[in-house]
Amino acid sequence: MKTAIVTDSTVYLPLEELKQYNIHVVPINVHFNHATFEEELTLSVEQFYEIVHTTKEFPKTSQPSIGKFVELYERLGKEYDEILAIHISSGVSGTYDCSLQAAQLVDNVKISVFDSEVAAGPLASYVIEAAKLAANGASAKQILERLEDLKKSLDAYFIVDDLIHLQRSGRLSVTSSVIGSLLQIKPILHIKDKKIAVFEKVRTKRKAVLRVRGLLQQAVETYGELQAVIMHANCEQQGRTWMEKLQTTFPTVHFKLAYFGPSLVTHMGEGTLAISWMKK
Repeated sequence: MKTAIVTDSTVYLPLEELKQYNIHVVPINVHFNHATFEEELTLSVEQFYEIVHTTKEFPKTSQPSIGKFVELYERLGKEYDEILAIHISSGVSGTYDCSLQAAQLVDNVKISVFDSEVAAGPLASYVIEAAKLAANGASAKQILERLEDLKKSLDAYFIVDDLIHLQRSGRLSVTSSVIGSLLQIKPILHIKDKKIAVFEKVRTKRKAVLRVRGLLQQAVETYGELQAVIMHANCEQQGRTWMEKLQTTFPTVHFKLAYFGPSLVTHMGEGTLAISWMKK
């Protein structure tokens, strides 16, 4: 049984890892000044920041076309027995739905589509786990069972510098009256019912970081060994420093450092720090 692993560009894995694990990526679109770019293909994160810093236009994003998925699925169907697509949360992007619709249009291969309910680092954790299992001959059904088991232990928290981006894009699940009271603080955000929501209100980023460390402590007490990802939006040194401190405090947690790419930074803004973890 040969199972192909597909994901979208919010996985933010280096090209070397994508090749190593034979992962196929469909890019999300980023729009600037009437020009459309494909994330991680025709628009790198470095290029994205260059444009952001030199233009007053607020970038926008859109999911890949159904045709993009159909084209990839039909091609993979000639080489593989099954395809498993693992995508960004359906609550913040239409990518999952596009992939699902495309799967229904392709007849030459069995396709399963998994809603990760997250993005970036934790999405990458799912995808790499799936790719390793696929390389060892696991079926899509077996891989999905493993991913559903991991999902039970998954937590992800975001500390955003400026909520204005989430407010503009409509990605933050709160009322307009609540937004006003949040703009002057550093709330901890998380994923609830597949959408970004406020987990807890704190006054400073330092307090937010300490609170998240306490949540990680609880997870370590529950699961023991964990895999975790620290993510940053153009604040790598902050992310690396945070990771090093946590690594010292929690030796049973295996940390990786990752970045938020263009489509997610468009909604969260620069300066965002985040962490996710799940059991090994």
